[in-house]
Order: sequence, then C-alpha cells, then structure tokens
Amino acid sequence: MAYPITEWLDEVDEFEDRFTESQNPDGSITHTKVRGTVQQQGTPLDAAHFNNMEKGIADAHDATLLLLNAHRQNEWRIEDLETATAQETGTKALTNTNGFLFNNSKVTVPLTKVRDNLNYVVEVIEVTATGGPAGEIEITERQVNGFKMAFTGSATAVTVKYAVIGGFD
Repeated sequence: MAYPITEWLDEVDEFEDRFTESQNPDGSITHTKVRGTVQQQGTPLDAAHFNNMEKGIADAHDATLLLLNAHRQNEWRIEDLETATAQETGTKALTNTNGFLFNNSKVTVPLTKVRDNLNYVVEVIEVTATGGPAGEIEITERQVNGFKMAFTGSATAVTVKYAVIGGFD
C-alpha cells in the first residue's frame, strides 16, 4: 500500500499581519489578529495528520533497515557460503576471574582468514558454561583480522562455538 501523502497548505487571510489593539484594565495591551476573509484554507494540524506522518516515517525507517540487511546479505555470495573460505568456525574458551557482579571475560578472537571488509557476521552456535550462568555472548570491535568476544554472566568459564560468515568481496 502506498503511503498517503498530505499536501500541506498554509492558511491565507485577506489581511496579512493586521491586528487590532485593545487596552486591558491592568494597563497591558492585547493584540487580536484581524483575519478578514480566508483566501486559502490551511491543512488542519491534528492527530490524524500527524499520526499519518509518524507512521510513514516509521515505515520508511523499517523499509530502509530491510533493504540494508538485504544488501549486506547479497554481498555474502551464495557460492561462498558453501565453502570453507566464506564460513569459518571455531571454539573459544572465555574465563572470568572477577567476583560476582563483575566480569573480565573479553578476549580477542583472531580470524584464520583475513576478511576484505567488515561485512561479516559472527553467529554463536553453542555455549557451554561451568561455574554459573553465561548470560549473553557479546561480539564487539570487529576488524578484518578478528573481533572481541565476552559473556555477561557470572560464570567462571564459558566455551563458545561460533561461525563467521561473509566479509569477502
């Protein structure tokens, strides 16, 4: 469905910038606009028009994100996804030596094959934890030759099996 565009119109009066002045009992002055005849009716500023605009902006934002995601995935050539050069798998052991509520598990994970660009995704395949909950696995600081990985939970040790997909021209 196409977005219903509102053509906004300013209200145009017969007397632009004309006011009457009246003296108030407290000594102040009140200016009242003298409208005359309305030569062009303006578009109402109401919830129906503003909500239509908000919905259109949100829809355009969502569509842009979908297109960017599709473009990114198209850069991962389908034939590459089936070969070992495009998909790299590995296992990384993470340790946390800090006490409860603190976590120092962030480590650098080197890639065995340097990527051409940062258009790659690190997928977490499996997580095993010992000594407490692993929480979430965070992938940060992606570079062409590696990335950082950490867990957010309070476990003392976590092993993460991962796959790296894409990143080649």
